[in-house]
Amino acid sequence: MASLQKLRQSWSLQSRVIHALMIRELITRFGRENIGFLWIMAEPLLFAGLVGIVWHFAKGPTDHGMNIIAFVATGYIPITFFRHCLGRSVAAFTANQSLLYHRQIKVVDFILARFIIEFLGGMMAYLFMAIVLICFGQFPIPANIGLLISGWMVYALFCFSLCLFMAPLSEMSEAMEKFIPVVTYVMIPFSGLFFMVSWLTPSARDFMLYSPFVNGMEMMRKGIWGDQVTAYYDVWNPIICAVLLSMVGLILCRRVRRTLNVE
Repeated sequence: MASLQKLRQSWSLQSRVIHALMIRELITRFGRENIGFLWIMAEPLLFAGLVGIVWHFAKGPTDHGMNIIAFVATGYIPITFFRHCLGRSVAAFTANQSLLYHRQIKVVDFILARFIIEFLGGMMAYLFMAIVLICFGQFPIPANIGLLISGWMVYALFCFSLCLFMAPLSEMSEAMEKFIPVVTYVMIPFSGLFFMVSWLTPSARDFMLYSPFVNGMEMMRKGIWGDQVTAYYDVWNPIICAVLLSMVGLILCRRVRRTLNVE
């Protein structure tokens, strides 16, 4: 019982630490004026909406039986979430190293606080987009809410593991810090944004299913369109990749922590 009580106290303490870091991050990034935190939701919505409209006029209202605007939006919001997460993890330790004076604050808390902010913004954008498009008849009622949420969660889990891995690398190498924005663009063709795996040849399909992003995207779209689409995915792919990356990332975080100067 004593150990359980101690665990609860530690969890409560770290929750307050992360909450405080989130508030600090939001005030630093958005201030207290205008719409504040809602900008995190507004940016992917504007991006996905404009691209969806362009695709609508360029390719027509549907593609493989799916509404083109809904298809684009369900791809661009997750990929924007990933790019923002990875971008915000760069130099996260250096920007907050003065806070390490407080023993309760760990370097992983910086990554977690920024990730949660982006995660909540991405979820809000996805939900708002779906509700608005459903009202206009441009988005189907999700056929399997559980699969949709599961796909989003495994996608987010892998994004967090990547942040945990790349954040310390960006502190260890300035070249890596410059390389990360390039990586986020290069991986777009391997994200499942522009296609369903069933549209590809068998050889290309097998190759794409190695991507954790593709598996998560397929789950989300299957959850939305149900039997209207044929989806290929392996839920264990992003989970196993996330666990392995997280283990390496935690080791790197510990190594970087020793090099940070606390003022």
